[in-house]
Amino acid sequence: MSIASMGGISGVVEWGFGVLLVVGLFSRLSAFILSGLTAVAYFIAQMPQRFFPLLDGGNPAALYSFGILHLAAAGPGPWPVDAMRGQG
Repeated sequence: MSIASMGGISGVVEWGFGVLLVVGLFSRLSAFILSGLTAVAYFIAQMPQRFFPLLDGGNPAALYSFGILHLAAAGPGPWPVDAMRGQG
């Protein structure tokens, strides 16, 4: 698989923004982008079979998308690197 393929680009985005999210640097932006990525993964992989996640096996993708979107809305918490830099 090439890095220029859809899977390669997705892997680089997941790895890069996942590390930023875990560390707590640009947490809201990282979570928003990762939520969109998992939503796109659901719409590309599972939704063409059936619309509802319970019927097509898309439960994990939908759950992760909404869970990560919650992180984007609620914020990273009290100990992110952004708070230490004074931008929290």
